[in-house]
Amino acid sequence: MIEQSKTKSRGGSTRSTHTSLARGLQILEVIADSSEPASLSDTARKVNLPRSTTHHIMQTLMRLGYLRQDEESRTYELGEKAARLSRRGLSTSRIAELSLPLLKEICTATGESATIAALLEDQVTLIAIHDADGPVRIVQDVGAQRPVHCTAMGKVLAAWLSSEKLSALLSTLRFEPFTSKTILQRDRFEAELRRVRKAGVAYDREEFMPGVRCVAAPVFGQGDEPIAALGLTGPRHRLQQRRMREYAPLVQRYANVLSERLSSVG
Repeated sequence: MIEQSKTKSRGGSTRSTHTSLARGLQILEVIADSSEPASLSDTARKVNLPRSTTHHIMQTLMRLGYLRQDEESRTYELGEKAARLSRRGLSTSRIAELSLPLLKEICTATGESATIAALLEDQVTLIAIHDADGPVRIVQDVGAQRPVHCTAMGKVLAAWLSSEKLSALLSTLRFEPFTSKTILQRDRFEAELRRVRKAGVAYDREEFMPGVRCVAAPVFGQGDEPIAALGLTGPRHRLQQRRMREYAPLVQRYANVLSERLSSVG
């Protein structure tokens, strides 16, 4: 009889835990779907729970870092932990899907190929491409990998990393020479990243492939580190130094638009 009572008690505790978890996730979903910070009363109404129960669960979620509360308005929004989970859930396929219309626009505006890349396992990986038309164009393939140290998109993806992540990345890089213009020294590359971060844009002046140039800007989600890079790539005879500088604000503008879109869905 004693053992049976213990079993019932454990079963009741498990059901209670499941109920609390379900309610907490439901509250997170409601707040995540809200276009503005959510009040306690509105949240309680939407999840169909008493205010006291909703308040208790929301306070627990705050202590755990999944919610945060504005001290003046007393409204709630997602905390950093929930935001990190959202960023992890933004897949490369989703980034590609949202970026393709913008890549087409920038390609039409410039006549050059537009590309989105992400840093995957310390390699720049192309995840979305819109190629330019014409007799002379740069052909690239989705899934192709590029080195970090000699590509504009690689520089962009590295420049905003935290010091710890950047140190870890630099320790794995092999500064392989691809052309006579490739940066081969770590200190020179770190100096280049500082310039990139200050300017907000990076250039590849035939550092990876002879005759091919690129200008790139960072794409952010909800955090301080880029989740992708947007690059404009073309042949040297069209992307002269002056033309790359002219296109840089355009690339930055489209990267910012994509950042806003990814933040809203992340």
